[in-house]
Amino acid sequence: MDLHESADSLSAASLDAHRAIRSIMEEFEAVDWYQQRAEATDDVELRRVLEHNRDEEKEHASMTIEWLRRHDPALDRHLRTYLFTDAPITEVEARAEAQDADAPPATDLGIGSLRKEQEA
Repeated sequence: MDLHESADSLSAASLDAHRAIRSIMEEFEAVDWYQQRAEATDDVELRRVLEHNRDEEKEHASMTIEWLRRHDPALDRHLRTYLFTDAPITEVEARAEAQDADAPPATDLGIGSLRKEQEA
């Protein structure tokens, strides 16, 4: 599976995310191949077939990205920030970072109080 760590040391969730990421990479690689072949051919009918195949690969990549988004809260947050915006991407980033800076600091890290319980 082209892992950088032993599969035995990874959770099922990490392995599934890896499968999704590798699949997305493969789909976009196929998009690139079909695009190059479509652009290079002089045969109009072949170009149409290759462009159709290219766009099918984009659909597959999109479906897998959506699966990954649903399973990765950080990716979900970033996609919601950047996708379907019209402003320059770096401006979107600057606004998102400014909003994060204006947000009140988190007070609950999910670890409970670090203070000793007061005796009653």
